[in-house]
Amino acid sequence: MHASWNALVKSGGAPEFAIAAYRGGGMLCVVALPFIPLPAPQSWWFIFASVVVHNLYYFTLARAYRSGDLSQVYPLFRGLAPVLVAAGAWIFIGEKLSTGGMVGIALISMGLMSLALFGKRRGQVTTQALGWGVITSVFIAMYTVIDGFGVRQSGNVLSYILWLFTFEALPIVVWLLLTQRREWFAYLRDSSGTIAVGVVISGAAYGLVIYAMSFGAIAVVSSLRETSVIFAALIGALFLKEPFGKQRVLAACLVAVGIVLLKAIA
Repeated sequence: MHASWNALVKSGGAPEFAIAAYRGGGMLCVVALPFIPLPAPQSWWFIFASVVVHNLYYFTLARAYRSGDLSQVYPLFRGLAPVLVAAGAWIFIGEKLSTGGMVGIALISMGLMSLALFGKRRGQVTTQALGWGVITSVFIAMYTVIDGFGVRQSGNVLSYILWLFTFEALPIVVWLLLTQRREWFAYLRDSSGTIAVGVVISGAAYGLVIYAMSFGAIAVVSSLRETSVIFAALIGALFLKEPFGKQRVLAACLVAVGIVLLKAIA
């Protein structure tokens, strides 16, 4: 799901509009809020912090997709994020991993980033794309650690997810309404079918991640989430007739070995 909605964002030609539309659909969660308990008071700080970081992430994500190809920037920031998440979870939460777990995460990250940085068919990553990709990975790590810890403080996983989704899109939606209302409304009108799909799969993708982090190690969940890069490569090979190539095979093998190591420590 994650690979699919990012592909839709990149292919639509207007990353900011697509992101705002997909996440703006999450505001429909407001209709369910009267029927669930409020999150625990201590978790509200995490919800608001996550809203801020997510919107910074949306800005840099759009910039990354404007400065580089999907096959370049997507593996870069999704591959670097698990290492940063593992470091953040250890520093701020005290969530330590075994040696096998750390090696597994390192292998997964190496495999994913190799798709962006190596191989004859990957093209050269520009300095601009590299910069935005690295900044985006930092924000990914930040909101992942925030939500992983916040959901554990909430007392109700579904409540945390729905309140986060309700508030999350407000800043980017308000910004577009104030600065590019006409253009965004034209995008909403012309892309209604794609938006409906994007709303569902983007919300479900991250909702499942938050749910998994409520009872699993944050770094492990993050690493498994980022294997979406391999699924993106498979989608390209199976449906878009893109060559899988030796580099993608090597990357898939590294990721597979890393997953085995993560499973061994579970």
